Amino acid sequence: MSRAETGRAAEDAAAALLSAKGMTILERNFRAKVGELDLVARHGDEIVFVEVRARASSAFGGAAASVGGAKRRKLILAAKVWLQARRWDGPCRFDVVAIDAGRAEHIPAAFDGSGR
Repeated sequence: MSRAETGRAAEDAAAALLSAKGMTILERNFRAKVGELDLVARHGDEIVFVEVRARASSAFGGAAASVGGAKRRKLILAAKVWLQARRWDGPCRFDVVAIDAGRAEHIPAAFDGSGR
């Protein structure tokens, strides 16, 4: 399976997991000059920006640990572009779906808008 196919399969699995939790997927692979948002979902009255990370194993910290400071800053910038384009001024959060060796874990509010 190619890297693109692996990424698409991980995003499909994440979308299914989030849908099962009652979220509505609004958009996939939103691209802006500053970065890309894997999934944008709605959960109640909240917009959820979701980073999907997949690793063959949990060695070296696993998938969740791979969302470092630089990646978080890019996600925040891309989310600001999305919010501005949609004129959304309601609540939002950043989640991560980490897939290690085929096991998916949803981490709600994995970081805040400050990049921490």
